[in-house]
Order: sequence, then structure tokens, then C-alpha cells
Amino acid sequence: MKITVQSIHFNADRKLLDFIQRKTEKLDQFFDQILSAEVYLRLEKTEDEQNKIVEIKLTLPRTQLFSKEQCKSFEEATDLSIESLRRQIDKHKAKSRAVVAGSRTESQLVEE
Repeated sequence: MKITVQSIHFNADRKLLDFIQRKTEKLDQFFDQILSAEVYLRLEKTEDEQNKIVEIKLTLPRTQLFSKEQCKSFEEATDLSIESLRRQIDKHKAKSRAVVAGSRTESQLVEE
């Protein structure tokens, strides 16, 4: 999986980039057909402590998954985004299995 990280209007340190890389690579355990991941880090200019935004876009064959989280730290937002994407991957896999199982049933009916 190809992972690109973009920090918008600030420079992310190496430690944060490595953390994001490690967390994102773990998604391969749940679905081995992930083509790429694009991670966007943004600082929102507000008085609120929760001004760090992480957006992650996963590209899969024939679809894309997206997650956006806003927290006090980029690490926390990354964790929440990765968890959200993991749930989306599970749903995507279940839906794909249902479609495949449904098409098998239809083809078996045609053969009879």
C-alpha cells in the first residue's frame, strides 16, 4: 500500500509521520487489497483545544473509504480515523461477500 501524508499549513515532525505510517499500515491486516492511503493533517484556527484534524482516504479496488476526525492531538485523531476505517473495511468485505454469494446463487439457479 502506498501511503502519502500531507500536512497543511505546518510542518509535521518525523515522529508524527512515523506514527501515522505505522497505524495506517496496520489496515493491511484487515484487507490486503488496499491500493493507497492519503492522509491530510490540518490545524484549524479556532480557540478550541480540539483543533487538530486528520482526514484519511483509502483507495480500494472499485471504491474509496474516507474518515475525518478532529481531536486535541493528531495521534488521537489518527487512532479514531483508523478505527473508523477498520469498521468501514469490515462492512465493505461483508457487502462484497454478500454480492458474491448472491451471484453464485443466481448462477446456480440458471444452471438448474
